[in-house]
Amino acid sequence: MKKSALKTLEISQSRNSAISHFDQKLEFILRTSAQIFAEKSYHSTSMRDISRATNVSLAGLYHYCKSKEELLFLIQDNCFGRVLERLEERLVAIEDPVAKLTIFIENHLSFFAANMAEMKVLSHEAESLQGDLHAHVSSRKDKYTKLAGSILREIHLSSEGNQRVDLTVATYALFGMMNWIYNWYDPKGKLKVNDLAQNLTQLFLDGFAPGSAVVNLSSRRRTENLSVWRGPVNIG
Repeated sequence: MKKSALKTLEISQSRNSAISHFDQKLEFILRTSAQIFAEKSYHSTSMRDISRATNVSLAGLYHYCKSKEELLFLIQDNCFGRVLERLEERLVAIEDPVAKLTIFIENHLSFFAANMAEMKVLSHEAESLQGDLHAHVSSRKDKYTKLAGSILREIHLSSEGNQRVDLTVATYALFGMMNWIYNWYDPKGKLKVNDLAQNLTQLFLDGFAPGSAVVNLSSRRRTENLSVWRGPVNIG
């Protein structure tokens, strides 16, 4: 692993220590960078853009992070680390799987409703990191995803209903519902985050129209892969 990557990992691992002046300045740079990445995209943003927005010289930026990629890494690593750490603390001594899921959803939504730019960056720039930095963030992301899957598996096993949903589908459908909020949810609007979490939890567990007739897809005609283009595709 490169020295710059090692330094980045060390910074992320020291988040629980007292916040020094260095850490405060770095946090300001990361939050501002996340806003710019969310607005312009990571690849369309330069270190000079971040320098202008933060009023920190280029030399000053490189004092904190050796590259734009390290800035992106710290944003992603800090987000996954904080939301996972907070979740694990809240799940201690909780045994009921539905209660676990309720906490999981509320924890995710309340965290990212307060960090909407970071949520968009995590959603859009998941594959922008390379090498060790990508592997480190992916391991955090996988741990978080597997925790969600294990909670859903508990609910799945305790369910008395006959209708079963594939756990992989359920897990990623849940994240799809939660992660899409940056496109439409206004944290300052009438719908408070607690109400948002309650509605999404109920929608996920009970469905939009519980008791309605369930369509058996296997009994319908074979689904076609319909191209947007009418004519045959000619390559060459």
